[in-house]
Amino acid sequence: MRLRALCILVASLPAAVGAQAPAGFEQAVDSLFRRWSTTTPGCAVGVARNGQPILVKGYGMSNLEYGIPLGAQSVMESGSVAKQFTAAAVALLQVDGKLSIDDDIRRHLPEVPDFGAPITIRHLLTHTSGLRDQWGLLMLTGNPPGMQVHTLPLILHLVTKQQELNFPVGSEYLYSNTGYALAAIIVHRVSGQSLADFSRERLFKPLGMLQTQWRDDYKRVVKDRATAYERRPDGSYAQFMPFTNVYGNGGLLTTMGDMLKWNEALSNGTIPGGKALVTILETRQRLTSGVTIPYALGLRHDEWNGQREVAHSGSTAGYSTFLTRLPDAKVSVSVFCNASDGNPTQAAHRIADLLLPQRAAAPARVNASAATATPWIGRYRNEKTDDTFDVLAQGTTMNIRMPGGMSPAESLGTNTFRTTNGYRFTFSGRDNTREAQVSDEDGVTSRFTVFQPPAATTLSLRDYAGTYESPEVGARYVVREESGRLMLAFPPTADELLSPVYTDGFSGRGRTIRFVRDGSGRVTELRIFAGRVRNVKFVRITGG
Repeated sequence: MRLRALCILVASLPAAVGAQAPAGFEQAVDSLFRRWSTTTPGCAVGVARNGQPILVKGYGMSNLEYGIPLGAQSVMESGSVAKQFTAAAVALLQVDGKLSIDDDIRRHLPEVPDFGAPITIRHLLTHTSGLRDQWGLLMLTGNPPGMQVHTLPLILHLVTKQQELNFPVGSEYLYSNTGYALAAIIVHRVSGQSLADFSRERLFKPLGMLQTQWRDDYKRVVKDRATAYERRPDGSYAQFMPFTNVYGNGGLLTTMGDMLKWNEALSNGTIPGGKALVTILETRQRLTSGVTIPYALGLRHDEWNGQREVAHSGSTAGYSTFLTRLPDAKVSVSVFCNASDGNPTQAAHRIADLLLPQRAAAPARVNASAATATPWIGRYRNEKTDDTFDVLAQGTTMNIRMPGGMSPAESLGTNTFRTTNGYRFTFSGRDNTREAQVSDEDGVTSRFTVFQPPAATTLSLRDYAGTYESPEVGARYVVREESGRLMLAFPPTADELLSPVYTDGFSGRGRTIRFVRDGSGRVTELRIFAGRVRNVKFVRITGG
């Protein structure tokens, strides 16, 4: 018992508290993480100012079974924070003259189908390729993460089966992990080393990031690795680890001290490849429409508290992460949590606020009233993507429900509203002609139109019954009519109730099933739309 108590005490001490830290800074950070204790997982924190670490510390437990606390040396998994490291490896190969990020990927991956326009490495790294997300596709096969151990060759094989893209190359930004898995393979083919080996020799060792490695073998024993946990509805925690060998899109194992070294190298241009490499990484992508988006290569440009911010968030299994730089203020913050209910982005921003000049408080947010919502109440659909949202009046407030959840709406003027997740809605029209122009946080605008879902009793459900097989994911679904309801079966998963959304369109389990008819009116296909995967083809092989 004495040894355990001593370990907890030592781990609670910061590995570094520099002179740059203002008075009371550590105590203020401690208060942000007071919810984490010896009975919960928690978060590891790293903070630097003017290039010097001022706090590296752990809160909560690294492993609940053995009572091991999180500390300065705890190794955490990065989630998508890893993407900037994959992008850096590719950029370093460009600096070496071995490739160009504007190469057609088929130069290095000839297995990838020709989709009619070149997909470049830059498209992969900026989520503008149109390639469907690997995890969404694997979900359709019944083998999502946690159900099967995936590999990089499997992801490439999945891509070779695709017949369509989510959208024309370069025309949109839609987050896709697939691009980064393919980039990892490109690094291997061009350099002759795996991404893991190349990164270790060319990036991690030169920067002194000695605790950083890729999770290219999930079975490898990693000293000081923190176990990840998910919080269950009853408040308890269960292990939730990423059992996969796919990496490059995520899968970096690291410490907070190493993350601060990385941020400092980017800030000063002391990274291998120098300032030229930093410029490559931080150049924002431009869509074919001419719109420049905030996303660069594994890094996102934003603003926080009046400061320019270069950052990326991440999550994988029970890990949730955020790494940010405020270059003009010379502040760097890393927060990695081994709990699915952690909020590292919020925590990192609150820490940054402790080091930034005080600004006048922003005007209080005023939610739009329920009366304001009345002309716009209803369900709206994007006919291209099958995304939907609902406008609701609940109590005295206008609310907008999107796939990510419900959010109160703030009025920005006549018929224009903003939700807390950064979306703007501008409504027009009347009655059945109502529509909304919806702008996301990247400034990309989409058109949604109001619609009224049909009652199942008005549809001929037998039209849809049959067996459907996908040449793109290799799965076979069975649709049947049962007691006035439409059901989808895909053993061994439980049968799925399909609810009418529009004529020939049904929803179920977070996705839309769109049935397609031929010229005679016979249903011949179904197409699935599920966020980061759109229009996945299933051909009817029996029935009808």
